[in-house]
Amino acid sequence: MMPHNLLSREKQHLANLLEAIQRCVYFLNASHAAIEWPLTGLVLTAQKKDTDLFEALAAINERFAKLQDTLGSAMRHSLLLSGEQADGFLKVLAIFEKNQVISSIEDWQVARTARNLAAHDYEINYDDVAEHFNTLNTLTRNLYQTARRFVVYCESDLGVCPGSPDFSEEFYLITE
Repeated sequence: MMPHNLLSREKQHLANLLEAIQRCVYFLNASHAAIEWPLTGLVLTAQKKDTDLFEALAAINERFAKLQDTLGSAMRHSLLLSGEQADGFLKVLAIFEKNQVISSIEDWQVARTARNLAAHDYEINYDDVAEHFNTLNTLTRNLYQTARRFVVYCESDLGVCPGSPDFSEEFYLITE
């Protein structure tokens, strides 16, 4: 395979990841809009059989995790194209903190911890469930801003745009 073709394939892969990031933001935002924030344990207890509410909450868990995972994969991949070396994800985060794509490594790790708790904790105390989702709600704005800064970084520094413009307009509206 010619080196030029290899580079084109790697850029296309990043473009697809950028489109996936925009799609994740779009659908996470739609799930957020279905919830009246902030949540309370009393509300969740009173609505414990409301399948629409709990489907939206499950979607928030899944979509928050998917957005952060996709951002992480895209960050790693973009470093290949930028010629940066990072043998561990903390080094990836340090590079993107330095480039002001992420606000701080600690903020990323807090969001990651909240995401991991959602994936592994089967809490039945509705006050704790409300606290978890209120935390995700708070962290989502920062994750949206990170996504926006990353897409802009890829466009300006690497010349790579999302694979299609299908979600771009909404993405920029949601992340402003």
